[in-house]
Amino acid sequence: MYKHFFKRVLDFIISLVALLLIGWFLIIVAIYLHFANKGAGAFFFQERPGKDAKIFKVIKFKTMTDERDAEGKLLPDAQRLTKVGKFVRSTSIDELPQLINVLKGDMALIGPRPLLPQYLPLYSPEQARRHEVRPGISGWAQVHGRNAISWTEKFKLDVWYVDHCTLWTDLKVICITIKNVLTRKDINFDSAAELHAFDGTN
Repeated sequence: MYKHFFKRVLDFIISLVALLLIGWFLIIVAIYLHFANKGAGAFFFQERPGKDAKIFKVIKFKTMTDERDAEGKLLPDAQRLTKVGKFVRSTSIDELPQLINVLKGDMALIGPRPLLPQYLPLYSPEQARRHEVRPGISGWAQVHGRNAISWTEKFKLDVWYVDHCTLWTDLKVICITIKNVLTRKDINFDSAAELHAFDGTN
């Protein structure tokens, strides 16, 4: 009952209340990023597969400029990452706009992280089960050594969550996530995907 009904209700209520409480803060951050990013905008939108692999656009704060070299190619990420953007990333503030995705029903507060669409044909049938639930801002794999384990192990943890999605599990993930954010431990949720791509074997 929780997995199929109450989880969505709680996600909606919590994300709505959170947005009402911190909306002013998100506006301030957006203004700062707009100027820090030199007109590149304050928000970043990227297509990701959600529940049942349905594609949606995840929303994050944009932490880099769109500066390019003489040939028109984007400069390396390290050169485009602004000081404000670095702080926003290190504190996980860049993830907060995903509360809008939760409110819309694209995401949940807790669930498997939404990965890149090009990974979809690479999943085994068992790994693909991670899409039986809505993806989350944080998840079971994220609080269990995300960057220190293989993709195979991450997907096993994702599927474990699908089969053990309870209020207690979600509360446990929320508490660990808050602790990790406060201690700045494993807080860049998508860093694993950025460091080395999933190729169907690792």
